[in-house]
Amino acid sequence: MTTASHSKSKLLIAGFVAGASVLTAGCGSRNGGDDLKTTAYVARDVETLYREAKRRLDNGNAKLAAALFDEVERQHPYSPWARRAQLMSAFSYYVAQDYNQAVRSAQRFLSIHPGNKDAPYAYYLIALSYYEQISDVQRDQKITEQALTALQEVNRRFPTTQYAADARLKIDLVEDHLAGKEMEIGRHYERSGKWIAAQIRFQNVVDNYQTTSHAPEALYRLTETSLALGIPSEAVKYAAVLGANYPGNEWYQKAYELVQKHAPSATAS
Repeated sequence: MTTASHSKSKLLIAGFVAGASVLTAGCGSRNGGDDLKTTAYVARDVETLYREAKRRLDNGNAKLAAALFDEVERQHPYSPWARRAQLMSAFSYYVAQDYNQAVRSAQRFLSIHPGNKDAPYAYYLIALSYYEQISDVQRDQKITEQALTALQEVNRRFPTTQYAADARLKIDLVEDHLAGKEMEIGRHYERSGKWIAAQIRFQNVVDNYQTTSHAPEALYRLTETSLALGIPSEAVKYAAVLGANYPGNEWYQKAYELVQKHAPSATAS
């Protein structure tokens, strides 16, 4: 969504992957990595397989790396390497932009290791995988709602972690995005003369996204639609709320001028 937000996410992810390299330290090069067959289902020892998967990830072949990390677990399910390989697989799918598979892999890790020390990272990776798929406000926002739910889960479960700190920043961005979608639909209804339908959308922004950048306009639109519905007292109420919370905002000035022009008696009372 923003460059700063993405940069912080990358740093958090990089920290985890750097830790994953510890597992390969001291393995040496008993088997030349370049000589390995990299197709799946070829039996090989766990250290060699894990090291080759990590090498492929470092070289930018994330899709093949994910398949090889999956092989670590398949061929050596009871090895200490299998647990880390599960998360590295999820991360590799994320890097390959196969976000749905990244979510499935991370969720599988959590189902098997719910109390593991790397659980916060798994939850965070799920949230990022949804977050990366957020589309513009012209499209269906189901994935945006999934991202919001996943980010809130990270913050709820692990509030003191770096993952939660980044999640909170993203929650603000996602809520602003969802509010923007509500405003877009509300404006469409307003242009069509469907005043009540428009009010429902604008009221949703005021009620559920009041800290977003869209709240002042939502209050103005409620002022506007209340006048269109012939309820000047409601229009004045919304304009007053707008003035109390955003006194210097351009939307308040517009709302003030609107009620002065169309509901002067209601303003006076």
